[in-house]
Amino acid sequence: MMMKLLRNPEIKVFGGIYLLFSVAASAGAAVWNPFFALYAAGICLTAGLIFLCFTKKRYDRLAELSTELDEILHGEGGISMLPDREGELAVLGSKIYKMTVRLQEQAEELGREKVFLQNSLEDVSHQVKTPLTSIRLLLKRIKEAADEEEKLKAFYNMDRLLTRTEWLIATLLKIARLESGTLEFKSQSESVSELLKRALEPLEIPMELKGQILLEEGTEKSFYKGDLLWSAEAMGNILKNCVEHTPEGGTIMVCADENPVYTRIRIRDNGEGFAEEDLNRLFERFYRGKNIQPGGAGIGLALAGMIIRKQNGTIRAGNAEDGGAEFDIRFYKGAV
Repeated sequence: MMMKLLRNPEIKVFGGIYLLFSVAASAGAAVWNPFFALYAAGICLTAGLIFLCFTKKRYDRLAELSTELDEILHGEGGISMLPDREGELAVLGSKIYKMTVRLQEQAEELGREKVFLQNSLEDVSHQVKTPLTSIRLLLKRIKEAADEEEKLKAFYNMDRLLTRTEWLIATLLKIARLESGTLEFKSQSESVSELLKRALEPLEIPMELKGQILLEEGTEKSFYKGDLLWSAEAMGNILKNCVEHTPEGGTIMVCADENPVYTRIRIRDNGEGFAEEDLNRLFERFYRGKNIQPGGAGIGLALAGMIIRKQNGTIRAGNAEDGGAEFDIRFYKGAV
């Protein structure tokens, strides 16, 4: 074991210097008395052995760290923490341990991102396959159609499927950006009234065709902190859900209020509401509830929930006491 220690050049150099000083000290002591020479030689030998023991212990720990790092590089193990004690060696071990943990976390994160990308591609493939198959069948029908009316009907259905596919892919890409953490949201004070106005723009015609009425309360006086464009995307998906499930001539109510802690937005319709078994899964991606509309993909509410939560907000859904669906959204002004 001592031979391994002597392989280190610094030990050889220090040992040689120490030996010279020991010989010089012993020789100097012999000038006065041979007994002093023996005493000095004994002290030097004892001190040298003690130093070698402590040095060997330190080098053994360094060798152990080196072995553990080599195992980590080959994926065969992990590094162990040094005992809780002071000293540069303990600090070095602690730093190496923290670095190793960080590298392992990054490796795990990369693994999760790889799985996420794979799942996202599978989701896109699964969701797009159905409308593409329908479009292929419509093209075949157009080729074989005998009259113009049948062709126009097929063209109309094809346009509707292409629009739905375009929306589906765009929404899935937005979800992917949110889940990957690459998207940065603005944090500005915005009017709830302006948020509602932007969210309703693509829904004005469907609401007009169904004769639905939108009522507002407190939106002009309420403000929230967030990203207006992305918040409008989330609010639009929630309102779209209400429009689809509210009967003709129905009413959609939006109430807003503000306090020092959060801004609250409540959206309620007078439709059929949610099935009890669906309440805990409404914001899951691709979950199709009992009362979902034909052709629904089950990603609108999932996207809305993700956007709101990314902006320091919360969202809950339930059934109002007098019937209909009710959404409770809160944008907090501080960390929650």
